Amino acid sequence: MIIDCHGHYTTAPPALAAWRDRQIAALAGSAAAPVRADLRISDDELRETIEPNQLKLMDERGIDLTIFSPRASFMAHHVGGFETSSEWAALCNELCHRVSTLYPDRFAPAAMLPQSPGVDPATCLPELTRCVEEYGAVALNLNPDPSGGHWTAPPLTDRSWYPIYEKMVEYDIPAMVHVSTSVNPAFHTTGAHYLNADTTAFMQLVQGDLFTDFPALRLIIPHGGGAVPYHWGRFRGLAMALGKPELEDHVLGNVFFDTCVYHQPGSDLLFDVVPARNILFASEMIGAVRSVDPRTGHHFDDTRRYAEAKLSEADWAAIREHNARTVYPRLDALLKGQGR
Repeated sequence: MIIDCHGHYTTAPPALAAWRDRQIAALAGSAAAPVRADLRISDDELRETIEPNQLKLMDERGIDLTIFSPRASFMAHHVGGFETSSEWAALCNELCHRVSTLYPDRFAPAAMLPQSPGVDPATCLPELTRCVEEYGAVALNLNPDPSGGHWTAPPLTDRSWYPIYEKMVEYDIPAMVHVSTSVNPAFHTTGAHYLNADTTAFMQLVQGDLFTDFPALRLIIPHGGGAVPYHWGRFRGLAMALGKPELEDHVLGNVFFDTCVYHQPGSDLLFDVVPARNILFASEMIGAVRSVDPRTGHHFDDTRRYAEAKLSEADWAAIREHNARTVYPRLDALLKGQGR
């Protein structure tokens, strides 16, 4: 089977954005804050947003299941404070859970956290726990920069993040390290901030010794790792200069990359540089790049094509399914429970 480890609910019903607009307006004192019960979205409305969009493309591209999380740019942890993020995360996570309930064979939920700049990450634990225990979340998204492009948070190796890592290890779930909207005009959200963050997160992990403290922790760096594969020699050299082991020993037991790279040469580089065991199939379809490449006549985000053009059958089998079952044990258990 083909498992897409990187999907977001980018087509959520307009009522969700309208609720968020009211919440943001209330922060400015121009309106009363909405409550969760004000958001009314029927199952039919969810179907109307999923079936002609994500499901249609999954069927066309032969993708069996997508790990489905709230829209990354909508997380917007820089807006308001913890209470704002808490209400917003709860609503977004509930919708992804509902989609996975409507289509249990096609979607597995992943959770966003109610992060907020300058707030102790431990405040996210109740929502994390709720999503795993009540919604069956198989993963979470972890934003290394809740400030929205200003990078005020400590590096991922800082002990302030440890409560989240401890809970991840307890639940045996991984996290995708994924930033949200950039409000820094120097960084375009999807063209710069996302890729910068992928690269930055990897270097933070190279600099530290996080996996000595958490040998069972698993992190996925999306978008093919940003600049990481292209500058693998630089990172190897920097690791040596820092007195760290080779990258294979220092980080690759715990860090994985997805295939959200939208052209053949870039995908080939990823497959040539990073061991196949550390790569997970993903497309982030209906995401940052939605158009058709005029040079190929295919959608940029049809990443299956790039993988099949390059990989051996053994490596393709690992990347499309077996690695995901290893990195996401709760997903593997879910699939086995379904007879898959």
